[in-house]
Amino acid sequence: MNANTPGNPAAQALRLVTSRFPHALGAVLGGSVAQGRASASSDLDVAVLLPDSETSRREVIRHEGRLAELFLNSLDDIPEFFEWDRARRRGTVLFIYDQGMPLLDPHGHLSRTREQARAVLAAGPPPLAPAEWQRGRYGLTCFMDDLLDTPPTDRFEQLALADFTLREAAHLLTAHHGAWEGIGKWLPRRLLEADPVRGKALLEGHLAVAAQADPAPLAAAAEQVLDLLGGPLREGYVQPWPI
Repeated sequence: MNANTPGNPAAQALRLVTSRFPHALGAVLGGSVAQGRASASSDLDVAVLLPDSETSRREVIRHEGRLAELFLNSLDDIPEFFEWDRARRRGTVLFIYDQGMPLLDPHGHLSRTREQARAVLAAGPPPLAPAEWQRGRYGLTCFMDDLLDTPPTDRFEQLALADFTLREAAHLLTAHHGAWEGIGKWLPRRLLEADPVRGKALLEGHLAVAAQADPAPLAAAAEQVLDLLGGPLREGYVQPWPI
């Protein structure tokens, strides 16, 4: 993708940055557009480095008819922000800097920031605490049991339980591998990156509930995840208060 071609999203993103942030110290285009997976309606995910006098923030705007999500950070805030992004276990902005397409870097600040992002990504997300593992095992066990107990005629409840089962299983499976997790369309992408076999079983199981009202494949896939972590957790679970 050539950022200088007028009609493409990279050119739009560059015009956005130079028009709205002429004092920017660097900018990078990330997300589906930078990866070549965008549709005509995909938004622009743009991270912009600003001078320390600016306030770090997130903005959503429309530019030249296309939605743009802006991740605006002052240079001074970058280390703390990257640690916050890591603590969420998703690394949203970290991945934009790591995998995105540079738009401008007049003084080398973007290159140095990308190296910082790559170092944080290489360290991986923080491990779950013992209480988080126990809470996750118990939660996934409950969702799995309720999914199997719900009649296929109760489609609303069955689909809701399938969604929670998939999300909790994905959370635990990516954490087991020390991998980054995702939400929305990034959930299946990150899940398959972390564990192609078990991840695919979870996703196919979720599809079986949606398409065929059959909970058995998803429950079996969830139990495979639980077996990695000591098995289902029912009686014996204790949650201290306050959490």
